[in-house]
Amino acid sequence: MLKGLMMEAPLSLIDVLDYGARIHRKAEIVSVTVEGGLHRQSYARTLERVARLAHGLVALGVKPGDRVATLAWNGYRHLELYYAIAGIGAVCHTINPRLPADQMAYIVNHADDSLLFFDTTFAPLVSGLRDQFPEHTRYVAMTDRAHMPDGQDLLCYEDLLDGRPDHYDWPELDENTACALCYTSGTTGAPKGALYSHRSCLLQAMFTMVCASGSFPVGDRVLPVVPMFHVNAWGLPYMAPLAGASLIMPGPALDGDSLFRLMDEESVDSAWGVPTVWLGLLAEMKRHGRKPGALKRVSIGGSAAPRSMVRAFEQDYQVDVMQGWGMTEMNPTGTMSTLTEGQAELPLEERIELKTTQGRQLFGVRMKLVDEDGNEVPQDGEAVGELLVKGPTVIRAYFNNDEASAKAFDKDGWFATGDMAKLTPDGVLYIVDRAKDLIKSGGEWISSIDLENLAAAHPDVQECAVIGVPHPKWDERPLLIVVPHADAARDKQALLDHMAGSIAKWQLPDDVIYVDELPHTATGKVSKRHLREDYMDYLGNAQ
Repeated sequence: MLKGLMMEAPLSLIDVLDYGARIHRKAEIVSVTVEGGLHRQSYARTLERVARLAHGLVALGVKPGDRVATLAWNGYRHLELYYAIAGIGAVCHTINPRLPADQMAYIVNHADDSLLFFDTTFAPLVSGLRDQFPEHTRYVAMTDRAHMPDGQDLLCYEDLLDGRPDHYDWPELDENTACALCYTSGTTGAPKGALYSHRSCLLQAMFTMVCASGSFPVGDRVLPVVPMFHVNAWGLPYMAPLAGASLIMPGPALDGDSLFRLMDEESVDSAWGVPTVWLGLLAEMKRHGRKPGALKRVSIGGSAAPRSMVRAFEQDYQVDVMQGWGMTEMNPTGTMSTLTEGQAELPLEERIELKTTQGRQLFGVRMKLVDEDGNEVPQDGEAVGELLVKGPTVIRAYFNNDEASAKAFDKDGWFATGDMAKLTPDGVLYIVDRAKDLIKSGGEWISSIDLENLAAAHPDVQECAVIGVPHPKWDERPLLIVVPHADAARDKQALLDHMAGSIAKWQLPDDVIYVDELPHTATGKVSKRHLREDYMDYLGNAQ
């Protein structure tokens, strides 16, 4: 086969920051700090500090391939770690601080982290778990000398940079060199590690920017509420320097009031986060009677956005919504609900319908649907099958976990997502349900997502979840669990009547339970596993 006569120039993440520093000199990183107040610095200043940090890491003995852990909020020091660790050929292992203690201990040992950098917020957490972490792991508090927490053998982040050169001769790495490690939340067994490469991270950023055309104008101010401790904040730390967008980092303050004020004061144009975060922001917007001044766009991912949420942003506040779908194993984005030519002029309800799909598949992400026997089903927008994915941004195996890899990947390398879905001929994805969340009642399938969307459209519902619980006659029946708005009536029948007009009678939930809050996973999704455990015998006992 004849090969092109092209230069060998591997894709490298440090080149992203170098590009941002040279080309987009007006862009900045604004961070709400753990110590208090705001910190500002340009990409050029960030590149200098990243070079100093790289020298510090090498001085501590970090070698190519070593895993260096972070336990931190979205902030400028965390961003510096992203680039310095990857730049020297090591692996940035971001840890979700919301994980249960046993899972956190498992992943630090499984990754065999040589260093752990942590925001001082998490000093008690680190102190309490140190005896469960590897003996050789060393600890760096991400602060200056004046704010160091108590503790033996702690290193200081700013001391690590102090006096180091602000230039580093970055090695030319193979673009398939590992650069980042993120573990799944362990909802079905032990957490599994997704090990990303420079190539996959950079391609993912560029694919997303192309498919989210218009979402990254030069000079935009983007607020990543989606955490940097999970799947690289959906690639925003790489997209922003490429696009010339400023990053407004919220730190630990993720409540509606704090986000509203930060967006307002820093003229944030767009923000990215999960539905639970946007519930808090919408409540704050309702209280103020307006949106944050410059806000134009929000991106929603992590779990399906209720139709009522999309409508509130678009109709009440003229904020454009873009929903995305993906998985940790996909680094992470697979689809985005961007409108195609002419669709922006459609009536509001038709636009909302399009934006409550999971969106159109990104370039570089191949998708197919298969039945229970592994046979491919039509991509006609009607046939339902399990969704399989493949592509240069999808992992090909789990990190040091052959058993889990053998279960998740078929002989041709396709990754089984566990989602039941439909695909239209032009690549629009409709997630019907997680395979484990589908409810089989009397031999018929009921989608928990469809029921949740109907219930969430009722004005009294703040958040809800539907689970299948055992039934003596029908095998399973749907149970609706609702968190109502603070001033709302808890009227079961009114809610069921609202849903009854859109679905068959046999699909209606058998009961509605009102609760003050729903359990959530470490990544902000509703934990249906915990709900099933809590309500496993509910309908059986009710007979």
